[in-house]
Amino acid sequence: MKWRGAQFLLAFVFLGQMAARASNLDTIGVTLLRTVTTNINGAGIRVAQVEASSSSLDFEVNPNVVGQPTNLFTYYSTNGSATNFPNSVGTESGHGDSVAANFYGQSGGVATNVAHVDNYDANYFWRSNVDVVQQPNINDPVVNQSFIFTGTTVSQQQTIDSQYDNYAAQYKMLFVSGIGNGGVVNPPATCYNGIGVGAYGGGSSTGPTLDNGRTKPDITAPATETSYSTPQVAGAAAVMGQAGLRGDGGSDTNSAADIRTVKALLLNGAIKPADWTNNASSPLDTRYGAGVLNVFNSYKQLIGGKRGYIVSTSVSIGNPHPPTGATGTVGVLSGWDFNTNSSSATSDVVKHYYCNVTNGVSNATFTATATLVWNRHRSQTSINNLDLFLYNAISSNLVACSTSLVDNVEHIWLPRLPQGRYDLQVFKSGGATITTNETYALAFEFFSMSLNVAKSGTNVVLKWPVYPTGFILESTTNLISPILWSTNNPAPAVTNSQNCVTLGATNGSQFFRLRRP
Repeated sequence: MKWRGAQFLLAFVFLGQMAARASNLDTIGVTLLRTVTTNINGAGIRVAQVEASSSSLDFEVNPNVVGQPTNLFTYYSTNGSATNFPNSVGTESGHGDSVAANFYGQSGGVATNVAHVDNYDANYFWRSNVDVVQQPNINDPVVNQSFIFTGTTVSQQQTIDSQYDNYAAQYKMLFVSGIGNGGVVNPPATCYNGIGVGAYGGGSSTGPTLDNGRTKPDITAPATETSYSTPQVAGAAAVMGQAGLRGDGGSDTNSAADIRTVKALLLNGAIKPADWTNNASSPLDTRYGAGVLNVFNSYKQLIGGKRGYIVSTSVSIGNPHPPTGATGTVGVLSGWDFNTNSSSATSDVVKHYYCNVTNGVSNATFTATATLVWNRHRSQTSINNLDLFLYNAISSNLVACSTSLVDNVEHIWLPRLPQGRYDLQVFKSGGATITTNETYALAFEFFSMSLNVAKSGTNVVLKWPVYPTGFILESTTNLISPILWSTNNPAPAVTNSQNCVTLGATNGSQFFRLRRP
């Protein structure tokens, strides 16, 4: 199949194994989320699964394979539509079955109770819905795309990106797309307003994008190839959308479920691999994006609630914008906001979020993570310039910043932040802009993890909070170099929002620590 000279090709992968999916649910926080919450499963959210196919239109998901009823599905191709299976619209796809199993399959899926699945042949979906002047609304807030366009020129990539960004901006639809399995990042994962997904532990493509050096992927999930990491993120997006709409993030459910908020929370909850890196002008790692998906962390930040900025200030374009000395404080150390920043022809504007980062332990340090997301507007080739800054509110010293000129994501991560009062700033550049106003989503988290060790009879009991997750308990018998840390400890039980491990008196370990990752 061809599109303007660029081959439209699916990168086929091995069929997934059910045991591997179960392990992935542990890694990405789904198992823990289900342990401590009720019915977080994508209920009420319509989704689409777009599958590339051969000339025989083998794109369809078999409901029986993924443990879902036939009436959950509608199938679409050039042959028409159908609500039964099998049907004359197309034929079964083994790849589609395995993608679906990771997305919403009853055994191993992330969002097992979605309201409906629109299953499209990719070529038909592109030509009938995306690459048209009047794009129709398919009414699916989350769209999984485990395929790529290959062999595209920079100009073709930009055209594809624009079509998807226009669609996402108009209908508030989140396209979750695999970036490819080696080489450059491929469209449609290169679009601004979607989420480009890499495969953590697999042969994934790496960024930046060829057109202007944007940092893709946005996030990764554990899989051998991106066809299978992508539906994990799509399922997480459906779960977060459900949680936002049902009020888990507060009464402003439209803001909580907006695609910008969902994207910001998913990226901010991701866990950094040991060799993760970024810099001020390149906000995400070109291999891992924001890190490895963890929907439990993202959900906990959602329920921290919507937290508005404390004060807004204007400064002449290009001038410094230190803390203002305002006394107000964001009331939590983990939460989100959905707001608007407005600049002018002569001034930059800053929204200030003041946070008192402390836990009462004098030598404690914190990990700080903040993610800012906004959309590229319809029919625009560029974006408004927003930046993210973190200042020490007492000394006015700049602690960290994310100031990309090309990305519509800004991201800050600091693993050893001293306690103190901080000013987290959302900055909008003035002067020549795409629009005067820009709506943005901000997710933030400050945490200090503690490990408590206590004696219970002849046993040793170790406890640490379940949130944030992603920590591994390690132990050793002594601290004489070379220290050999072991992870051969019992799996923690979760009680009252605490991980708990009990070790018998005969256990030889005397020293313990938490490591992440």
